[in-house]
Amino acid sequence: MENLVLRKKILIMLAVMSAMLFAALNQTIVGTALPRIISDLDGINYYSWVFTMFMLTSSVTAILVGKLSDIYGRKIFMLIGIGIFTIGSFLCGLSESMIQLILYRGIQGFGAGMIMSTSFTVVGDLFSPRERGKWQGLLTSIFGISSLLGPTLGGWIVDNADWHWVFWVFLPIALVAFCMILFIYPKQAAKTKEPIDYFGSLFISLTLVPMLIALSWGGNNYAWSSSMIIFLFICSLVGFILFIYTEKRVSSPVLPLSLFKNKVFSLSNGIGFILGMGMFGAIMYMPFFVQGVLATTATKSGLIMMPMTLCMVTASAISGQLISKTGKYKRLVIIGILIMATGMYSLSLMDVSTSTARAVINIIFVGSGLGFCLPVIMISVQNAVSQSLLGVATSTVQLFRQLGGTIGVAVMGTIMNARLGTEVEQMTARNGLDKIIDENKVLAQLQDPQILIDHQQVEDIKANIPKDLQEVTGSLIEQVRESLGHSLTFVFMITSMILLMGFVLTFFLKEKPLRLTNSPKDTPANVTDQKKTSGLTSKQTN
Repeated sequence: MENLVLRKKILIMLAVMSAMLFAALNQTIVGTALPRIISDLDGINYYSWVFTMFMLTSSVTAILVGKLSDIYGRKIFMLIGIGIFTIGSFLCGLSESMIQLILYRGIQGFGAGMIMSTSFTVVGDLFSPRERGKWQGLLTSIFGISSLLGPTLGGWIVDNADWHWVFWVFLPIALVAFCMILFIYPKQAAKTKEPIDYFGSLFISLTLVPMLIALSWGGNNYAWSSSMIIFLFICSLVGFILFIYTEKRVSSPVLPLSLFKNKVFSLSNGIGFILGMGMFGAIMYMPFFVQGVLATTATKSGLIMMPMTLCMVTASAISGQLISKTGKYKRLVIIGILIMATGMYSLSLMDVSTSTARAVINIIFVGSGLGFCLPVIMISVQNAVSQSLLGVATSTVQLFRQLGGTIGVAVMGTIMNARLGTEVEQMTARNGLDKIIDENKVLAQLQDPQILIDHQQVEDIKANIPKDLQEVTGSLIEQVRESLGHSLTFVFMITSMILLMGFVLTFFLKEKPLRLTNSPKDTPANVTDQKKTSGLTSKQTN
């Protein structure tokens, strides 16, 4: 495929980007519309499962399809992925209950896992490592674009039309992407002699699914020390042991353990894991700070987060172009993760008096640093492994980033809740408000920091409090807001320290010269020889 003419490659990439845009927009548009959907379907108790089910099916599918696409080619899985995702999206729009919506979101996840896994791998099929930077940067920017368009469009749809159109509005893009890939993408010969690792696929699923469920439920639905969470982690551990045992004995493992002997592969995935923690930590907790601590609206919160996305998209594109131009990538990830850690540390210095402008500047640092890093991790891994393992290596990068985000959000959420409980308790006792709160159940509701996010609910509670307690109420709200701010900034501080660990790891990352072709024989020495030979031939011709 590397030998295709540039025009054909560009057409294929446009088809792949269309498929990614379709999947990414469908993910981001749901967040804004979900409160209305939950209200119509009466399913607040199953709120988290709308995201959890999608995450489970997409994460497991991505790692499995990575290996299968190395055997059977990318085209078939890209087409199947678009088809499954389209069916899932159409069914989501027909949902009449939360159970149906959750099941159909799972179907969407299966398709999304195939699309995301194969999309980044296609770049490796079409272009040499030296050329991949600019295309990886463009693919990464798709997520940024969807983060800008999706929430805004989702809000407009639920305000002006039926929420079912949230899942249907992008279906024409799916049809275009499917047809483009069907007719433009070249067919690849399958490696029929290579067996499928069924047991490895089963055991890695039994490892990931219980672990992701435990991380999603822990600290929210169940206490971390509860029998349910412990049971899920035990199931995950057993699945992991069986997976390792199986992979050492099969001829064609779904995730070759030998890859982890490659220091570039292992270190890059470790750095990607840490980046996932930082990225999802900022995305999840910064809006909480802006709305709860700075007391802004959800709309303004979205506007504050928008510069982060724009800077991430811009930095990602610049990073990709620099990699392709210079062939160097290590310095970019060093600079990027340092900028990101600096931005996260700046977030930890904020409080209730922080201005909107300062919050925006801080989040710009986080987004810019992240954008510089994202293409680097993918390219360093793809450049370090054999072309025959490109699919499984690429999907592993995505898996580690997803795991980093999931584990990071779960751990940081637990830390925040624990510190918040202590902060609120100490604050009320210190200011003599504990006795007043005990005597007034309505006033006690304001101790829940999550209520601060819903400004209308705060006003409703204040309206039901006697006039002689209005001054106390105002004082309580401000102090709970301060407690929430202290808890969130503590989370940002820890995240910045974790990012600094990633910064240290980058110095141990060996920068292998980017190959100019996808041939395994293409070493830097051979490249030099090729250039010399080309130069001699040119002179002789002249």
